[in-house]
Amino acid sequence: MATAAVAVARGAGARGAAATLRGGCGTAARGRPRAGPSRPLCTAPGTAPDRKRYLWERYQEAKRSTDELVPSIMNNLLNPDAIFANNEMSLSDIEIYGFDYDYTLVFYSKHLHTLIFNAARDLLINEHRYPVEIRKYEYDPSFAIRGLHYDVQRAVLMKIDAFHYIQLGTVYRGLSVVPDEEVIEMYEGSHVPLEQMSDFYGKSSHGNTMKQFMDIFSLPEMTLLSCVNEYFLKNNIDYEPVHLYKDVKDSIRDVHIKGIMYRAIEADIEKYICYAEQTRAVLAKLADHGKKMFLITNSPSSFVDKGMRYIVGKDWRDLFDVVIVQAEKPNFFNDKRRPFRKVNEKGVLLWDKIHKLQKGQIYKQGNLYEFLKLTGWRGSKVLYFGDHIYSDLADLTLKHGWRTGAIIPELRSELRIMNTEQYVQTMTWLQTLTGLLEQMQVHRDAESQLVLQEWKKERKEMREMTKSFFNAQFGSLFRTDQNPTYFLRRLSRFADIYMASLSCLLNYDVNHTFYPRRTPLQHELPAWSERPPTFRLPLLQEAQAK
Repeated sequence: MATAAVAVARGAGARGAAATLRGGCGTAARGRPRAGPSRPLCTAPGTAPDRKRYLWERYQEAKRSTDELVPSIMNNLLNPDAIFANNEMSLSDIEIYGFDYDYTLVFYSKHLHTLIFNAARDLLINEHRYPVEIRKYEYDPSFAIRGLHYDVQRAVLMKIDAFHYIQLGTVYRGLSVVPDEEVIEMYEGSHVPLEQMSDFYGKSSHGNTMKQFMDIFSLPEMTLLSCVNEYFLKNNIDYEPVHLYKDVKDSIRDVHIKGIMYRAIEADIEKYICYAEQTRAVLAKLADHGKKMFLITNSPSSFVDKGMRYIVGKDWRDLFDVVIVQAEKPNFFNDKRRPFRKVNEKGVLLWDKIHKLQKGQIYKQGNLYEFLKLTGWRGSKVLYFGDHIYSDLADLTLKHGWRTGAIIPELRSELRIMNTEQYVQTMTWLQTLTGLLEQMQVHRDAESQLVLQEWKKERKEMREMTKSFFNAQFGSLFRTDQNPTYFLRRLSRFADIYMASLSCLLNYDVNHTFYPRRTPLQHELPAWSERPPTFRLPLLQEAQAK
């Protein structure tokens, strides 16, 4: 995902910065190919003091250019309530809308992750005989982000980019960062080979040593893993990392399976569920336009019913043509053997054979192949929304041809950060400084190299600063220092569109077409990206004007 600064810098910002870098550098700096033998891109006076002065003059010119660009960028900020497209898609083609439940139709308060963390920690103590002293660790919502990888054998948590490279400075053993030198020694560099990565669904299996945490519910799991690792390390306790990973995973699973989480939410629904009247508004809008709707969730019937009654109303089932609970996704999309079972009003499973999925009824288990047979809802006329890129979206887009929409709650907060002047200023200068380094690296004399080393040091410090804007330990969900994250790579592959919440749909007509930006490839001229920003993305001032 392009940052706000980069998105605009590719337009007016990039042109301004390029003009600065071209000063005294000839036509080669404009990207025009030269004929004949290669020669330096920039020329500078011959003596060392003159070259040093020349470089710092270019630096100051670039600084002034950046300062002049920031106000125009601040007038073209991105709208946090926009929908972003990875693939062209017209809502006029969509006849059927499907939804996951957790973190799609319903959002939870910050108290839920604390509940999951505390319950799983107590299960470790009471059922897995872990030291009672780990109870001193409390859930820290600012520690982890989604999309991180965990090396099960080495007990380290890290952020990996789209090319399988570890972002140095984001590798944590327990609650402490692992020095870059140790990471490089551990992995013989910073690249993680494909055979060590997690399987298709992000799990550690079949000899893979990595687990990727893609679920929002996994945030307390990562934190608990790190806290217990920290306790063992601080107290010099010898332990098997594989056992710890399995025990924590089982404890988190049991919080769900044993109903601990469900009972707590149902007992104090106002504490744990964020009431959102816009959820009903979205469903009502689609219903008013004659769209069919269905719900497929892994959560149990009574839990979903109480939550939907709270956020939508007691008549919520009237809005849905099909409701399926405890679907066991992603198995639901692949296992052809499990038939549907009807759930009566008292939550009892009936033994009747299902010949039709009826409106107003609730069904359990089943499989997508039977679902398609009973409904006839196939192909690109179906759009399904979910928050888990693997369990909700991957199989649907790869195997069944449905259109997919990812709900990424973190997107709204990240865009708000990206819209701040401090972030825009930092990112614009970081991009300009990077271009300056690229242009001026042809000067190989000692004095020039000292200047370039100062610039590289500044660039490194600024990259660390941009990371801390989002999360002090791991940075943005969507970017490493420069590259997209592995999380974004999967999001781009499995989701046609993505947004912060379903409420974003209220900003668009039911016949709206989403067009992905044509960002230039590395070997293409940036002509398309230099169009005015209003042609490319929903901007904040446009939304405010409405």
